[in-house]
Amino acid sequence: MFKSLLRVLSWIWFVLILVVVVNVTMRYVFGEGRIEFEEIQWHLYAAGFLIGLATCMDSDNHVRVDIFHERMGLRWQAWIELYGLLLLFFPFVIAMFIFSVPFVSYSFAIAEISDSPGGLPYRWVIKSFLPLSMLLLLVAGVSRFSRATAYLFGWPRNVD
Repeated sequence: MFKSLLRVLSWIWFVLILVVVVNVTMRYVFGEGRIEFEEIQWHLYAAGFLIGLATCMDSDNHVRVDIFHERMGLRWQAWIELYGLLLLFFPFVIAMFIFSVPFVSYSFAIAEISDSPGGLPYRWVIKSFLPLSMLLLLVAGVSRFSRATAYLFGWPRNVD
């Protein structure tokens, strides 16, 4: 389910490209810019980036100091992964989730809209991608954590 959700959400990038092309065409060919297109670009990019974080974590394509990591044995890599997740990753993701929920709730409660004339309504929709992405990132982190513990301690075992 996680991978299928990410596949569906990956279409955000295609839509973003279409919006950019339409916006540039309208501005430079027809001489008419629209704030809605500017804002939807920002919204699509933010949603794509936030969801992409979980994808990178799940596929182990995230940034790390590979000049040290690649020279270590698998056991050391697993220990660093385990401690990195426990001491840095999980506290950050949990704090981001805890603080993002009231941020989105307040936006929804006041029916926040764009400050720009002609801007987009429903600002809470784009803000809701923050806690959603933190939940997806947490799931990806738990997956990485279980891989590290399975390698180091033999738990959880594979289901045959």
